[in-house]
Amino acid sequence: MSTARKFAGQTTVYGITTIAGRVLSFFLTPLYTKAYPAGTYGILTTMFAYVSILNAVMAFGMETTFFRYLNKYENNKQRVYNNAFASVVSITLIFLLLVLPFISPIADLINVSASAKIVHAHRAVVGTSHADFITYIEYFLAILVLDAWCVIPFAKLRADGRPGKYSLIKTINIGIFISLNLIFIWLIPFWMRHQLAGSAWVGHWYIKGWVGYVFLSNLFASIVTLILLLPELLKIRFDFDRKMLFEMYAYSWPILIANLSYLINENADKLMLGWLLPPKIGLRDVGIYGACAKISIFLSIFINAFRLGAEPFFFNHAKNKNASQTYARIMEYFVIAVCIIFIGLIANIDLLMKYFIPGHSYWVGINVIPPLVFGYVSLGIYMNLSVWYKLSDQTKYGLYISGIGAIATIVLNVLFIPTYSYMASAWTSLIAYTIMMILSYLWGQKNYPIPYNLKKNGAYIISSIIIVFLSFYIFKHNIFAGDALLIGYVLAAYFFERKDIKAILSRK
Repeated sequence: MSTARKFAGQTTVYGITTIAGRVLSFFLTPLYTKAYPAGTYGILTTMFAYVSILNAVMAFGMETTFFRYLNKYENNKQRVYNNAFASVVSITLIFLLLVLPFISPIADLINVSASAKIVHAHRAVVGTSHADFITYIEYFLAILVLDAWCVIPFAKLRADGRPGKYSLIKTINIGIFISLNLIFIWLIPFWMRHQLAGSAWVGHWYIKGWVGYVFLSNLFASIVTLILLLPELLKIRFDFDRKMLFEMYAYSWPILIANLSYLINENADKLMLGWLLPPKIGLRDVGIYGACAKISIFLSIFINAFRLGAEPFFFNHAKNKNASQTYARIMEYFVIAVCIIFIGLIANIDLLMKYFIPGHSYWVGINVIPPLVFGYVSLGIYMNLSVWYKLSDQTKYGLYISGIGAIATIVLNVLFIPTYSYMASAWTSLIAYTIMMILSYLWGQKNYPIPYNLKKNGAYIISSIIIVFLSFYIFKHNIFAGDALLIGYVLAAYFFERKDIKAILSRK
């Protein structure tokens, strides 16, 4: 089997699970936007933004470190596994000791900086009290710890080449989360409206419109996931290597900072909208922006699926003589794929908004989608480029690049959110990811040269931008004009790449 086909196969396996899970999860967006006003959805967006950042702290960059050290210590893989898991457990326990005594002040901080604003503007909103936020924090502390303990066992399944089990557990996780959301947000209200058997009992404990049920659903899903990973957890041995452990920490902490910087780029805009806008519109605009940003999830899914397949693949092939040429070729296919998805999303934007964000109050934010989606194109290319500092053990550059991106995100949002609201956040996201992409390429070529085809990749990117501009701004997101342009782009890509496509498909 050719290297390209093997890589595509690995990415497809993880991609199917990722796509299925994320798409099914995305189908909850219509449920949320119909059940909750924009301000309440802003609470949901705000809480998950905080948790996304803290997830990186809990994992401490150990997933990437685990793959790297499996490659470095091929004859001592068990000890690498032991060290990686012990590191994550230690960090989570320290985190709990530091946070648990301060839950109440943290609830005040979050409530004052976000949800308190909506209380003044809309006093009927459910779930904005101090007690509610204490409950949310308790749920999320449990979720953070449980999910962190699953990171290394999941990585081990990937490293062992067991995508079937990995996919099954991930699918069960998302199935539980979605099912409980449907029960709490749709089924129980339906049950009570129609006074079905047991509705009186349900009425004693059920709180209509309480966003905490979303968080509770997540907690149950995390508990079941950890239980399903018990066979992997039972393989851990209390056999550690102090020297290796310190080496792993030295390798992982720059990755942690880089991941945090990336997550600041991903989530700071949502938090800063709540902080910087006037109280009457703060969480409403967070909700609108968060809902419209969900459209970019289709490109995010592809990028995440690529990362899941690429990371172990790149490390496993690092010693091959033609490794750099392989990485360059993969980049070409990746660029074509993300550009096609970019065009496809914008060409069908009205259809996606109609079916996935049915709450009309959210549609005023549609203009954020083109820059947000192209930001993900830049992010995906950056993730592909980042292979150089991981393979050369120069993870400090990931820290520098993501740090610069985070600074750009914070500065530009502070400067422009008060005037332009969520449009400033969308364009800031694009600018930050583009800066990171360019810096990674420039530093990568100096420290770990990979022969990327700049002319070819640039031509696909620029032509996709032109087509999106025509589709969205000139043809006013007319679906027929947009899809005609999409088909033309796909046919042109096939024409120019037909020889390579046929060669790959013909290899065994």
